[in-house]
Amino acid sequence: MFEKAIKIAREALDIEADALGRVWEAIDGDEFSRAVSALATAERIAASGCGHSGIACRHFAHLMCCIERPARFISPAEAVHGASGFIQPSDVMLLASRGGKTAELLPIMDICRKKGAVIIAVTENLESPLAKGADIVIKMAVTRETDKYNSQGTTSNTVLNAIFDAMQAAVMELTGFQNERFAVIHPGGAVGERLNKKSR
Repeated sequence: MFEKAIKIAREALDIEADALGRVWEAIDGDEFSRAVSALATAERIAASGCGHSGIACRHFAHLMCCIERPARFISPAEAVHGASGFIQPSDVMLLASRGGKTAELLPIMDICRKKGAVIIAVTENLESPLAKGADIVIKMAVTRETDKYNSQGTTSNTVLNAIFDAMQAAVMELTGFQNERFAVIHPGGAVGERLNKKSR
């Protein structure tokens, strides 16, 4: 039984590695460029999602803050109870949902449209309400989840985070963000110690 469990664990890693190798194939380069441009110029950035997508969106908001693009995660529940006031015209709202039908996100999209914000959707389903209502759509493609029932948000979470990491890398390049700035905002931990030792 234990040997089978370890075999399955190794297969899970192979599944995720395969999915990562296919990420860029699914993405429309023009849409990705538009998303990066919007993120690089927006005064504020917000992100929202449910479940694993929401956890990934928290990671995305942190990534943006790390390169001095003011961002925050907005809970779908709080978004319809006033938190959407954070979003102003020409700001960016990123909404993530693999299926593109997450009901909690659709009212947020309506609010953002009324406020004149740019909506970026990250989804696998280009025919979904989320994709059709967004200004920019980044397609994610997931071969299968890692669990034997193909139901846990594992591979999809890995793919989504990889897309966000790629976005940050591109925005860094476009904005000319320098590591010296990161040393200022990240003085804590081993990373901060290393960065600030170099700056001294």
